Amino acid sequence: MTPTIRHLLARMAAEPPHIADMSRRRFIRNAASFGLSVTAAAAMTRHLAAPALAQNVVLPEITSVPDKLKGSGVVRVCSYGGALQEAQRRAYFKPFEELTGIKVIEAEGPDIAKVKAMVDTGNIEYDVTEQEGASVLSLAAKGDYWEKIDYSFFDVDNIDAAFRHERHVDMLPYAQIFAYRKDAFRGKVPQNNKDLWDTSGFPGPRSLMGGGALSPDLEVALMADGVAPGQVYPMDVDRGLASLRRIKPQVVKWWGSGAQPAQLLADDEVVMATAWNGRIAAIQAAGAPVEIVWQDQLLRNDCWAILKGAPNRENAQKFTAFITMAAPQARLSSLITYGFVNNKAAELLPPERLRILPTSPDIKPKLINYNAAWWSANLDTVKTKWTSFLLG
Repeated sequence: MTPTIRHLLARMAAEPPHIADMSRRRFIRNAASFGLSVTAAAAMTRHLAAPALAQNVVLPEITSVPDKLKGSGVVRVCSYGGALQEAQRRAYFKPFEELTGIKVIEAEGPDIAKVKAMVDTGNIEYDVTEQEGASVLSLAAKGDYWEKIDYSFFDVDNIDAAFRHERHVDMLPYAQIFAYRKDAFRGKVPQNNKDLWDTSGFPGPRSLMGGGALSPDLEVALMADGVAPGQVYPMDVDRGLASLRRIKPQVVKWWGSGAQPAQLLADDEVVMATAWNGRIAAIQAAGAPVEIVWQDQLLRNDCWAILKGAPNRENAQKFTAFITMAAPQARLSSLITYGFVNNKAAELLPPERLRILPTSPDIKPKLINYNAAWWSANLDTVKTKWTSFLLG
């Protein structure tokens, strides 16, 4: 394997599942440029494929929309393609078209550098894009690249303030949690981050995030060290690393791919691991004796943002408002194991589905909101210190 391929695989592995799936498809399409066959490239990245959509699901109906969301013309939307965009198409792109009279023209492959270039040149190819919040904030710090979100179109009474930002609105909530094997502790049940660190009461090997291009589990480390959930940010990086150093002897794998901790748990190679909730839901569905601990874990999101000067910016506002309504949100959560940002969506989902979604009424109060702004400002510092930590 060449250094270039090794670097690309590490970078893809560090991405959330829906983004890694897009990067995987690009890698396979460009296999020949890396001296690989399509078959070899697909096999090499099989672990990065997004989980399949739920099958035989009856989606909540959307029978009407507020008049203020109706219109004409088009809106150009850029998302990540693959299984995610198929779910979005079924959940809300098509209903939006049918109920508002505004046609959705789809694009694939959000690219923050391309957004900057489009706005700088005025050659804007799409109006609204899915992005990571940190990317939106980072670009916003460089100039006026995003429209302000017009919340007069939105169902703000049912969307938490934490999900509403001046120039982007959160979407696609997922959780960074830890999970454990139910057969590992003779009936004892881990309850919180201190138990993840308690190698006497809950003995056995662990896997924590921090391999490849991924950052370490600093928030979890701080809470395990006694920091209250509401006081995690701004983070004391050195204290977090000191906490991680205490558990380091029990960490057999610093995972750098979302599939790794789930596989380690399923194969009984570790008894506990931090992970992304969707990956754990997949192995639970396959019968693995694994349970999630939600208490004091991290709620993360992607977001939607509208490009500054987008030619169809009013339709983009209407589109973004529509997809945050309860029924569209519930439809997407029916198809993939991501949560919803409209609280009323919970009323449209069955109890068995809510049990695995991070924004369900019983789970969301246990989570703390991931602070993308803090990470955007401090990532380089953390990376430098983390590299030294791993070498030490």
